Amino acid sequence: MTAQHNQLSPFADGPAANDAAEGGADDLTPVRDPGPAQQSENREEGTPIPSRFGAPLARMLPIPVKVGHPLPSTSRPSAEPAAATAPVPADPADESAYADTFYGQIGGHETFKKIIHVFYQGIAADPLLRAMYHEEDLGPAEHRMLMFMEQYWGGPRTYLEERGHPRLRMRHVPFAVTPEARDRWLAAMRKGVDSAELSPLHEATLWDYLERAAASLVNAPSDPSQRV
Repeated sequence: MTAQHNQLSPFADGPAANDAAEGGADDLTPVRDPGPAQQSENREEGTPIPSRFGAPLARMLPIPVKVGHPLPSTSRPSAEPAAATAPVPADPADESAYADTFYGQIGGHETFKKIIHVFYQGIAADPLLRAMYHEEDLGPAEHRMLMFMEQYWGGPRTYLEERGHPRLRMRHVPFAVTPEARDRWLAAMRKGVDSAELSPLHEATLWDYLERAAASLVNAPSDPSQRV
């Protein structure tokens, strides 16, 4: 597995930056510094998303710098202010803006909303998984998951704006995520994905990512007593 195969989320500019944002090195594969030339290539062409089927599924581009109000300058202003060149961000409510993304191809917000809602119904019904949520109401957690999945697959960047980098491994450290917990999580997610009735290609692409992401979060040894 190469350093590029380490990239499980589009919330950082390349594998090394992703691991730094997570708060530590990848616990699965040593990270090789891609070097200036490779970093430049990744910024221009994106980072390949690997697949168990062989060729990369797509290329994930780094998130552009967030547009905001500039700080007041302490130097003398120039005679002619530079023209604004920052791109106008897509309107999250305009689904047509995402037509050429995986998010748009499978139906956008409504499709992801259905997948995540059915998934959380499975979470609520599983005592092991439900115990990992301290909130009495799973609604906020469901909303956070929905924002994350939508952004990952090319939809609105609401998650990044509201919560920053997801830091998936760091957020799961307080919980004993065993292989059995992973399997139960995937069983709940399987029902969510099936409910969307995606095309075979889209379903395989999405499930490939979910399996890899779930495996990356296992942080505790096997506990046979947790098997269903």
